[in-house]
Amino acid sequence: MIKHNILAALLAFSLGATGAMAAEDGAKPKKFEAEIEDFAFSFEGPFGKYEPLQLQRGLQVYTEVCAACHGLRQVAFRNLGDPGGPQMEADQVKAFAKLFDVADTSDDAEPGDTRPGKPADKFPANTDAGAPDLSLMAKARAGFKGPYGSGINQILKGMGGAEYVASMVVGYTGEEKEVAGTTLYENTAFESGGWTAMPPPMEDGQIEFRDGAPNTVEAMAEDVAAFLMWTAEPKLVQRKRTGFLVVSFMILLTSLLYLTNKKLWAPAKRKDV
Repeated sequence: MIKHNILAALLAFSLGATGAMAAEDGAKPKKFEAEIEDFAFSFEGPFGKYEPLQLQRGLQVYTEVCAACHGLRQVAFRNLGDPGGPQMEADQVKAFAKLFDVADTSDDAEPGDTRPGKPADKFPANTDAGAPDLSLMAKARAGFKGPYGSGINQILKGMGGAEYVASMVVGYTGEEKEVAGTTLYENTAFESGGWTAMPPPMEDGQIEFRDGAPNTVEAMAEDVAAFLMWTAEPKLVQRKRTGFLVVSFMILLTSLLYLTNKKLWAPAKRKDV
């Protein structure tokens, strides 16, 4: 009897209520497919780049909403002033860093002591809520897959990490259920079965932007997803620029080699040069 109850609890947790009922009836549960919306981000494509104002709005969304549960431990405050990023002024970076308490590692500090952040410090890690760190989340998730496991969508649309993050924020249906004492929320984009323990983090009008940008849930989701894409790949624009120069050089070199080859072999092939 005890083994039966444990098995039922495990089935309910892994498959959800619907999957558990189907397993008890002997029916095969339907495979969940995440619904990822294709957002039009400015950094997409071979010549795309980040929009500083959007990154600043995304930073504000992260600070006021996401930082309550999620850390950003791979990003230094000083990077907020780098070209291609939010491009904050030096005094703004200093003032922003002071809003965070970081671990004090000085010689006379006691264990657990903190101090106001400095530009050279990194965003503090946040493990209190057991939520994942968001530093590399936009590259750790592949929003676009298939079709049928072919991966063609990743060639046409990109990996879709930022789309996955934004779709997660806007993907809540309002349905809830309780499993093993934990409240789960239905989310059409959550790839692990469509139910997540994270409650809806945003609502319309939750944040006021200084530039007067729209503050609907979808708009804020797009802004914070763009910011998290920048944290995951801050050198994206430089990489694209370097790649364009390398490809251009290879095309030029290939053309010169082709013409040189024709000139060298022209006498042997009895062709006029």
